[in-house]
Amino acid sequence: MTTVEASGAMPLHCFWQLIDAARAGSASSERPFADVLSDLLAARSRREIVAYERTFGQVRSTLYRWDVWAAAYVIGGGCSDDAFMDFGAGVIALGRTGYDEVLASPDSLAQHPVARDGDPGRLEDLLFDEEANYAAARAFPRATGDGAWEEVAGADDTDAVDDGDTDVDHEGLDPAEAFDFDDTQEMRRRLPALAALFLP
Repeated sequence: MTTVEASGAMPLHCFWQLIDAARAGSASSERPFADVLSDLLAARSRREIVAYERTFGQVRSTLYRWDVWAAAYVIGGGCSDDAFMDFGAGVIALGRTGYDEVLASPDSLAQHPVARDGDPGRLEDLLFDEEANYAAARAFPRATGDGAWEEVAGADDTDAVDDGDTDVDHEGLDPAEAFDFDDTQEMRRRLPALAALFLP
């Protein structure tokens, strides 16, 4: 079974298997998800790490929608471009089922067990996972024996690699679908369950 497609990306089923393995390892060891994921990637080849990062960027970019950003805004009490990248990484860390649920309905995050345990603020800690953005960058020098991840990100054969520092692609967001995240009434209409938990 190949873990790198002709495009240089990791097949989605392999990507999600890796995410699930990191989730399981994090749960059993009580270590941060990003640390376990980085360890798993460090055991892979240079090509596989780059392929993982390509797919990670593609999967995260699919979340770049106004309704998903609105959910991040409500949960985080605001959400900058950088914070939205962290939120995307945290949603990926939920695994494929959780990720698909967010794509289908961002408001479903209000049903996450962490949000329903009496302290919904813990959902922010769970979902804004900055470190998960850098798992591949941290694994790469361990796997290859050098620290040239920045060079890899700009190399001809890896030009789709995201080093975790790229801003949100606003061109992928339809301006016609934009709405005011500070309009409490609108947020309650669009995200009623999250608004009930987080808005005054």
